Amino acid sequence: MLINELSKRTGVTVHTIRFYEKSGLIKGKQLEGVKSNNYFHYDEEAVERLNLIKGAKSIGFTINEMSRLIDAWYNEQFTKEEKLAICDEKLASIADKIEALEQMQTLLNQLKENIVSSNC
Repeated sequence: MLINELSKRTGVTVHTIRFYEKSGLIKGKQLEGVKSNNYFHYDEEAVERLNLIKGAKSIGFTINEMSRLIDAWYNEQFTKEEKLAICDEKLASIADKIEALEQMQTLLNQLKENIVSSNC
């Protein structure tokens, strides 16, 4: 399939697909006998990879993390324990972010209280 069909099937924009391709997360293939255009064709593996990328992105994995992990994860090179360790590491990172956001929320609430009491 061409990039437009891949985009429609996965809900990922053409621009984003090209970005993922440049990042090495997915690969298109040129047809061997066709020399008249530079079109890339994508197979079902590209669909599966894009769906995996979307899922990883939705739970907070960065492009750098995905590029480091996706091939090994996709090709089942990680043991169950290694996969669990990756998940635990991401959970710890999310917990740190939540703590930082809660501190920001506390500070903003204090600022609001100061504004209401005309101390600011």
